[in-house]
Amino acid sequence: MKRKHLSTLQKLFNRPINGSIKWSDIESLLIALGAEISEREGSRVGIKLFDDRRVFHRPHPSPDTDKGAVASIRDWLKSNGVEP
Repeated sequence: MKRKHLSTLQKLFNRPINGSIKWSDIESLLIALGAEISEREGSRVGIKLFDDRRVFHRPHPSPDTDKGAVASIRDWLKSNGVEP
């Protein structure tokens, strides 16, 4: 895993929840973990990882991911054994 991906992973697991993580950094981390990302309706993004599919909302107009999505992604990664 590249240093940038590890940095993003650490930001996802920070307490309190970080609300300033760029969505593009999260997508890059998920791809590095083996995710398949597909565009859905509107701003939705489909992610297939760990034989599981999740749908997230790509933030706009700000590139920063909201705290609820960060918490959801963190919990998903943690439940599949991915931690910094």
